[in-house]
Amino acid sequence: MKNKLGLFLAAITLTTATVHAQTSKEVHQMAYADSARLVQIFKDIHQNPELGFMEVRTSGIIAKELRALGYQTLTGIGKTGVVGILKNGEGPIVMYRADMDCNSVKEITGLPYASTKTMKKEDGTETAVMHACGHDAHVTWLLGIAKMMVELKNEWKGTLVLLGQPAEEVMTGAKAMVNDSMYNKGVPVPDYLFGMHTWNIPVGTIDNGTGIRFAGSDQLDVTFYGIGGHGSGPENTKDPIVMACNAVMQYQTIISRNIAAQDVAVLTVGAIHAGVDNNVIPSSAIVKLNLRWFTEKTRNTLIDGIKRINEGIAVANGLSREQYPGINFKSNVFPLDNNIALTNRINVALAAVIAPGKIITDNPSSMGSEDFHHLVFGNNKTVYNYIKVGVANPADYAKAIQEGKKAPFFHHSGNYLVDPAGIPLGTEIGVTALLEILKNDNP
Repeated sequence: MKNKLGLFLAAITLTTATVHAQTSKEVHQMAYADSARLVQIFKDIHQNPELGFMEVRTSGIIAKELRALGYQTLTGIGKTGVVGILKNGEGPIVMYRADMDCNSVKEITGLPYASTKTMKKEDGTETAVMHACGHDAHVTWLLGIAKMMVELKNEWKGTLVLLGQPAEEVMTGAKAMVNDSMYNKGVPVPDYLFGMHTWNIPVGTIDNGTGIRFAGSDQLDVTFYGIGGHGSGPENTKDPIVMACNAVMQYQTIISRNIAAQDVAVLTVGAIHAGVDNNVIPSSAIVKLNLRWFTEKTRNTLIDGIKRINEGIAVANGLSREQYPGINFKSNVFPLDNNIALTNRINVALAAVIAPGKIITDNPSSMGSEDFHHLVFGNNKTVYNYIKVGVANPADYAKAIQEGKKAPFFHHSGNYLVDPAGIPLGTEIGVTALLEILKNDNP
C-alpha cells in the first residue's frame, strides 16, 4: 500500500500544481530559523495550561501576536475564542484552526517546563491541569504559521483566517463560536478549513487519510435518584450508588449484545460522583458517560440502551416515575470526514516536506473525536482536511515498539510528551498545506 502511495504521489506531482521547489526550500528555512522563538512560546504555554472556556491567557497571547502581525483580530467569540483575518487580494478563503484548552490531568513527564498548575472547575473542585493532548503545540503552530504567511504574502492570494478555539476537550468550543454569531461578526465563511493535531507517532511522520477519520461522540451525565439515610439502615433507603454501579455493568452489555460485531462503538464511564461521608447513603449519584460511534444507527442504539437500563433499574428499586434517572446531554459531535480531493492535494504538496513512506493514508479511523469540523458543519460551501502530525521522539517511539507497546505515550495521559523538534516541522507542514490551497485553488 505504501509503495502504491509513493507511485501515486509521484504521478500526481507531475500533473498537479504544488508549491514551487524554491518556495518549499524557503518555507523550510523560515520555519527552522524561527524555531528557537516558537519552542520558547510552546514551553511557556505548556507551563501555563488553561481549561476550556478559561483560556484567557492563551487567547491573549494569540490576539497580541496576530495584531502585531497586522491581522484584523476579533476576540471574545464563544467566550475566549480569537480570530485573525488577513486579506491578500482575490482568492479562496481558507481557515486554519488551533484549539487552546488543556486537560484535568496531573503531569508526570518530569520536564523542566512541566505544568504544576491547578485550576478550579465549574463545579468548584480543584484539579491538576496539563496539556496532555498537544494543544500547546497547536497554538504554537498557529503563531508560527501566522508570521510566515505574512512574510510570504507575495506567494499567495486570498483570505487567511486563523482561529484559536476554546473548549475542544468538552466538544463544545466550535459550536460556541458559531452560536456566538462568529460569521455575522466579520469572520468570513471559509471555502476551505484546515487543521492539525499532535499524534503519538514519530516526528517526521503524518497520518492523513481520506474519508471518516474520527468518530462521533456524546458526553452525557446520568443522575440516579434514591432515598438517602444512615449507613446502618440501608433497608430504610433506596441507594443510588448501588443503582449507579449496577448501571455501569449493564451499560457494557449494550456493546456486546446490542451492537453487531462488525460495527464499532465505545461506551466509557469516566466518573461516578456520589456521597461525602462513610456512614451516609446519599440521595443521588451521577454517572459520567462518553460514547463513540460512526453511524447514527449505532448512536441511537447506545442512547436507547442507556435509557432502557436506567428505567429498568428504577423499576427494580421501586422508584416513582418522578424519581426515574435523568440524562443531561452535555455535548455531541459527528464523525470527521476528510474531503478526498483536498486531502490528496495536501498530501502531494507535503511530499516535498515529509520523507517517502512517512505519509500514512491507510490507517483505520480513530475512535477519538473532534469538534474541528463543527466550525463549518452543515455548510455545503466548505471542504476540510485534518492531519495527525507525529510529535513523539523517534528514539522513544522505537524503544516503545521494541518493548511491545503501541506508543511511548497516549493522549490524555500524564506522560504526554511533545518533542520540541515537532514544533518547527509542524509549522512547516501547516504553511506548506496552506500555500498549496492559496496558490493553487481549484474549487
